[in-house]
Amino acid sequence: MVGSASFLSHGFVHHNFPQTQNLISHNYNPKLKVIKCALTKQGNRFLTSISSSTLSYSIDPSPTHRLIHKFVSTSSKSVSLTTLNHLISPRSAHSRLFFIVLPLYMKITQVSWFSWNSKLVASVIAFLYKQGQIEQAELLIAENISSFCSKERDLVAFYCNLIDSHAKLKSENGFCNTLAHLKEIASKSTSTYVRKRAYAAMVGGLCVMGRPHEARNLIAEMKQMGIRPSVFEFRSIVEGYGRIALFDEMLQSLSDMEKNGFALDMISLNMVLLSYGLHNELPRMVWWLQKAKGLGIRLSVRTYNSVLNSCPTVISLLRDIKTVPVSLHELIRVLEGGEGLLVQELAQSLLVDEIIAWDRFESKLDMHGMHLSTSYIIMLQWMEALRKRFTSGEYEVPAEITVVCGMGKRSSVRGESPVKTLVKEIVVRTRSPLRVDRKNIGCFVAKGRSVKEWLCINQ
Repeated sequence: MVGSASFLSHGFVHHNFPQTQNLISHNYNPKLKVIKCALTKQGNRFLTSISSSTLSYSIDPSPTHRLIHKFVSTSSKSVSLTTLNHLISPRSAHSRLFFIVLPLYMKITQVSWFSWNSKLVASVIAFLYKQGQIEQAELLIAENISSFCSKERDLVAFYCNLIDSHAKLKSENGFCNTLAHLKEIASKSTSTYVRKRAYAAMVGGLCVMGRPHEARNLIAEMKQMGIRPSVFEFRSIVEGYGRIALFDEMLQSLSDMEKNGFALDMISLNMVLLSYGLHNELPRMVWWLQKAKGLGIRLSVRTYNSVLNSCPTVISLLRDIKTVPVSLHELIRVLEGGEGLLVQELAQSLLVDEIIAWDRFESKLDMHGMHLSTSYIIMLQWMEALRKRFTSGEYEVPAEITVVCGMGKRSSVRGESPVKTLVKEIVVRTRSPLRVDRKNIGCFVAKGRSVKEWLCINQ
């Protein structure tokens, strides 16, 4: 085991912090999920205070370590983990504060609520690798393997999480080292579960790193070893080829997937649409939506997200919500070519009917999980869907209508919901009876009969 003395002798942990060996005194909970959401105000204040002491850190790190100690000691589990995950995120606005990641993580491991999980430590290790702090990362790997990975299944889970983290950060050195370890584990293990887990992680990681050819070769290796590849491996290769615009290979991989007993489904469709969208292949996206309709494949919110985020005019319109069209008819008239056809295909889908909850007490539209572009189109479809239901006479008018758009907890700026702002603009411009719910500011509510009258008048 690499003890705390190793960390201290290399200057990784300041003397104000407990030694790393205390890490093993906490309960091991492999199912603990890493909390990921927008940076909280408390976390933002902490990082701002750290920023002000950056210049003096190399001379005297004590003030920074005291700030870390105070922050973790006075913060909740959610706030502490959210702040750490914000720092190690590839899109962090505080990337220059990389030097506090390890001391912050080590301090978090000392609090009473902390339970070790390989996903969190893998993310920290991958971040250290990416920042060139390789010696620190290797020591942290050795410490955690010695303390928590005595069983083969725990070891492979740790390395699977690690290769996934390296791939997300595009950390070439760390990825290659972890790939070599997973290959060794797979070659030596007699456990089918361990070998399957290792190969799945290697295939997925290679595809994220833009190396789907190598991933495809691993599929052949799996078959030679008598391991049947799962749909995950095939989907990863489909997405891997699509992301680098090798569309012939992507389609061949789809064919291979079907030959191995995995039919085209909603998840695979979303991967194909996302791949074409990344490279502005809008006509091909239209064709695939039509194919999906013919095969009876239902669309999902993620399908909408993938398609609409590929529509530059729609995205451009949403930059100024004061002028966005507030009906599907108006919007399609503004759009040209592939974008118009894509929106028309989405407008014909049954998704909005599937996600509307309806009974005599309440009809609810929940927009959680929708990107701004999806929320926009769904809101326009929702108005059309309600109008049809009310005029058909087949549906009982609910007592209340609710639109759930959230309070911005996961927005880039916590507490400011772009979706809520958009819905409010549509409500105002269409003179809708919907109003912000006094009990829940993340919702708009209205009486069912008021909504019916409004929609039937504005046909």
